[in-house]
Amino acid sequence: MTASSPDGLRHRRRRRNRRVIVPLTVVSAIVAGTALAGCGQQRDDNVYTVLNSSTDDSYHNWDAATLSRCSKKLGVTIEQQSVPAAQVMTKSLRMASSKSLPDIIQFDGSEMPTFAETGGLKDLTKLGVSTDDIPQGIVDYGSYKGTYYGAARTVNTLALFYNKDVLDKAGLEVPTTWAEMQESAKKLTRGSRYGIALSAGGAEDGVYQFTPFMWSNGGNETDLGSKQVVEALDYWKALLKDGSLSKSTVNWTQADVNDQFMAGNAAMMINGPWQVETLNTKKGLNWGIAQIPVPETGDDSVGPLGGGMLTVPDIDDTAREKTSARIINCMTSEQEEITYALNSWMIPANQKAADTWRKKVPELSSLADQVATARSRTAKLGAGWSSVSLALQSAFQAALTGQSSESVLEHAQQRVESGN
Repeated sequence: MTASSPDGLRHRRRRRNRRVIVPLTVVSAIVAGTALAGCGQQRDDNVYTVLNSSTDDSYHNWDAATLSRCSKKLGVTIEQQSVPAAQVMTKSLRMASSKSLPDIIQFDGSEMPTFAETGGLKDLTKLGVSTDDIPQGIVDYGSYKGTYYGAARTVNTLALFYNKDVLDKAGLEVPTTWAEMQESAKKLTRGSRYGIALSAGGAEDGVYQFTPFMWSNGGNETDLGSKQVVEALDYWKALLKDGSLSKSTVNWTQADVNDQFMAGNAAMMINGPWQVETLNTKKGLNWGIAQIPVPETGDDSVGPLGGGMLTVPDIDDTAREKTSARIINCMTSEQEEITYALNSWMIPANQKAADTWRKKVPELSSLADQVATARSRTAKLGAGWSSVSLALQSAFQAALTGQSSESVLEHAQQRVESGN
């Protein structure tokens, strides 16, 4: 997912846990039957809890600092409870079942619609969370069926990372189209070094990396068997056939891809800003970043939006929920977003904050450009995205190991429609 998920927080060198896909019917039964029936937990009036996936020491400390500042500003105590990203949904369901939901839950963007579908989240606009200065794409990312349930502090997306020294030595410009990238990748493949690395593994990482190829080519998740989606997968197969892409790509996570790039085993890679801190630990690695190449010159490079969504679960306590919204407003204030973004190498959700951030880290300005055209994986299908993701994961494995892109994607679409 998740996002992600590539969505939510991507811990830099730690292998991400595969997200657990919880059927919507199960979520609905638990949330509607318990969480919405009222709050049975005895709560401290002055203590608020944020459930998140900040198990990495750095992220946990950054969040602790944010919550400490907001605690002082609002005159309440705010505590965080961190669990691995794959456990946020299941943990939330268990807490709903025991009527012990936290005050704020940070869901991955791909998971939020599943919880919202049940009626288990509050409309943030009614609680006083403003969407002023938030780009519409990011507002849509935090919305489900037109209702704004999730506020992002920062967002992320994918981009093309490249080794400047390797490209310069080969006399190559940074590619901007599919044809240019395929040609460059072929020329840059030498010995143990592949021209490009990407994740096509059987998990959300691979699906997340496929979306910019699918979307930029005019395809979308409502028709996986379309010509545009087939062409996108065929493009990946062409890179593999050229020898520019390792056959191991079907097993790689995004962290694996970054490892290959840092080791000099790939001249270019598709990855996200969560890798920047690790990249900067490699002495002598002169890397650059650009938007993901598009099918033809003039096309928009449409990548996926990722990042965590701060939500207020329905605990049947309006006064407390309003205070939770004030906490979210503090966490998403311009200065807090800038501070968090500079620490985590993500992009602030607030446009004014993003403009300031861009000036502070101009080397990452391509990411801000990519975010401007990015969109949510769940924008069209909401909670139905999880079925598409699972179907695509199987399709990648089949197509990249020899089967026809057209046949595997037709099968994937049939699988989505049948619910299997």
